[in-house]
Amino acid sequence: MTDLPSHVAIVPDGNRRWAKEHGAPALEGHRRGAEAMHTTVEHLIAWEIKYLTVWGFSTDNWRRSDGEVNNLFHLLAAWIEKDTLWVHRQGVRLRHIGHLEELPQDLQVAINKAIELTSGNTGMTFTLAFNYSGRAEIVDAARKLIADNYPLHILDEHAFSRHLYTDGMPDVDLVIRTAGEVRLS
Repeated sequence: MTDLPSHVAIVPDGNRRWAKEHGAPALEGHRRGAEAMHTTVEHLIAWEIKYLTVWGFSTDNWRRSDGEVNNLFHLLAAWIEKDTLWVHRQGVRLRHIGHLEELPQDLQVAINKAIELTSGNTGMTFTLAFNYSGRAEIVDAARKLIADNYPLHILDEHAFSRHLYTDGMPDVDLVIRTAGEVRLS
């Protein structure tokens, strides 16, 4: 294949709506979405896409019911348990962006173990954006600049980007929002 993007970002949206339309609980919609994501990752690996970012849990998702939030955490933990060895064998390196420290301790441990296991891989870089928001990333970058006593009179986009979570990664070439809505967040 030619002219493929190097960095694809997926916003898995619409799982609850799908479940409602099919008379199923929200968890079933999220579970089906996770299954579809596995297939998508297989295709992206086959197409030699170098970077994949999946925005699986926005900081806004904390507003959902405790039950749904816990189900999302459970699904991520189940995915890590089920698919980490598979992505490792595929040469995929896992990363996380967002506020990991605010997630349940057992989920933090699972994410960190998966990242450590795959850290030497050189195939696709698969970034899990979990407990992430773009605004929080910008605030965190500004805080790093301040903590580093960065001279603001020479601050430019390149210097700012080195303080983002995505430092070292190319910009996203293609954004896919699975619900079909025309919005980015």
